[in-house]
Amino acid sequence: MEAKPVLLCIPDISGFTRFMADIDFELSSKVVPSLLNNIIYSNEINLNISEIEGDAVLFYRSGRLPSLKVLVDQSIYFYTEFYRQIGILRQRNLGRSGAESIPEILGLKIILHHGKEVGLVPIGTNIKLMGEDVIIAHRLLKNNIPLDEYILISEELLAHFDDAGHEELFHWSPLTSDSITVDHLGAVNFKYVDLSPLQPS
Repeated sequence: MEAKPVLLCIPDISGFTRFMADIDFELSSKVVPSLLNNIIYSNEINLNISEIEGDAVLFYRSGRLPSLKVLVDQSIYFYTEFYRQIGILRQRNLGRSGAESIPEILGLKIILHHGKEVGLVPIGTNIKLMGEDVIIAHRLLKNNIPLDEYILISEELLAHFDDAGHEELFHWSPLTSDSITVDHLGAVNFKYVDLSPLQPS
């Protein structure tokens, strides 16, 4: 197993459980894979795919970190392309039960974290990520943020960037501080910003 510093990025479809419960299987089985594919093809900064996790994609990238602006721009692109695809799927399925509800139920949240020591384990043709920072990244999805759509950036990742200009990158909404407690690891601090103001009209 090789361990190295790794950027972790998890775009996660919010409303997934409700969507699968409320919408007939024939429609949901087309919509969800299409949205996950859209997320994968919207990756413009050479993130690698470790796993597709039902309603999320676990991306990673080792080596030199992109700038914070590049990470924010990529997150915005994930979001706007996600909604462009939602619009296509809604239009394509007009007249089918549940099609109108696609943009009302589904949304996107994006977790960004930096792991100091992440194990990259080859399994077949894939790379499995292991280590406490992988646990933290997934645990960050289980937070108390009162929003369905946001970018969450861990303090561990933010510490790699100069504080100057942070606020300007999030010009559409305030950047808010919060934290979670992870069993055996303690407090994990992060900042988040609402994505919904960027939702295409």
